Amino acid sequence: MASSGSGYDLSASTFSPDGRIFQVEYATKAVENAGTVIGIKCSNGVVLGCAKPIHHKMVVATSGSYKRIHTCDTHIGVASTGFLPDSRVLVQRTTEEAADWLEQYGGKIPPHVLADRLGSYVHYFTLHGALRPFGAAAVIAGHDPDTKECSLHLLEPNGAPYRFYGVATGKGKQAAKTELEKLNLHKTPIAADEAVKQILRILHLLHQESKDSKPIEVEVSWICEASGWKHKGVPKDILKTSEEWAKEQLEEEEEDDDDDEEMEEES
Repeated sequence: MASSGSGYDLSASTFSPDGRIFQVEYATKAVENAGTVIGIKCSNGVVLGCAKPIHHKMVVATSGSYKRIHTCDTHIGVASTGFLPDSRVLVQRTTEEAADWLEQYGGKIPPHVLADRLGSYVHYFTLHGALRPFGAAAVIAGHDPDTKECSLHLLEPNGAPYRFYGVATGKGKQAAKTELEKLNLHKTPIAADEAVKQILRILHLLHQESKDSKPIEVEVSWICEASGWKHKGVPKDILKTSEEWAKEQLEEEEEDDDDDEEMEEES
């Protein structure tokens, strides 16, 4: 069986003998090398967070040119990672889908319908040799005005729009998923305020573990009662206190680990 490209990676429309599409796998690799994005479905909303590595100290990380979380409709937020120009195309397409639905049906597009439509669009780019897959992934958070429910979806380069209680993608996604699983979100959902704290804790934890000298800029947004069920950035005062809590928590965990190591050495 072909375990490497060996001629089967020249087109996204070609399967290898063992059923793999290498161009899609390469696109997924581009996502895994980019900034981390985390989403949490809460008991009273949904929260998105991302870490943006600042590759050059002259970059204005707070500007729109470096933005990773976008509002595509009042009730829809999208956090993207991967190849930045590809991410922007996905965000633009999401905005267009929401606007088209409003024009045709006179209402807000349900988040799961938007995820399915965007998934079909992304999947189309894996079917033709003249096109290449998107080197980007998107985490879609939305509130359905009709059902009064929030939902969280992950769209990958293969076009599959999965729904999650908590999700992570980008660099360090496996470690982030492990931390999310510890929260038992599928059994006991947490509140939006707590989700902001946990997302910041995980993002800073991943940055510490990566031992990357490059600083990061963090973006966090939510859809909840506090935001009027609209997608908005988390207020700066809440963000500041949550970030302080996250850093204190990490320091306490490091101290506990050091104490455990000392006890093991003494024994």
